[in-house]
Amino acid sequence: MKKTVVHFEIGCGDIDQTSDFYSKVFDWKMTRHGNAAIIDTGNDGSLGGHLNKLGPNDPENYVTVYIQTDSLESDLEAIVANGGEIFVNPVKLPDGRQFAWFKDVAGNLIGLITA
Repeated sequence: MKKTVVHFEIGCGDIDQTSDFYSKVFDWKMTRHGNAAIIDTGNDGSLGGHLNKLGPNDPENYVTVYIQTDSLESDLEAIVANGGEIFVNPVKLPDGRQFAWFKDVAGNLIGLITA
């Protein structure tokens, strides 16, 4: 499987305010889903994304891209073996997929997500 970027996430402290901003500036459509908003950029074939308000002690200002993988476990092992670190262990999503966050050797926060 090719390891391609398939999704993006934008952190924020206020979902409504941030949704309104991106809707007005880029004409993106937002669908509220709990502490997140799914982003429809309006272009077929473009990356999907979402806004996310994490917990009170979590970061608010971040942008994370997600790389699609067919094996979280083997990719996380390779990340650690090559000097990266696991930041969020695998989490199962309601649709059955899983994601994890890691930091690369420069400290960048990147996501992995299963197909």
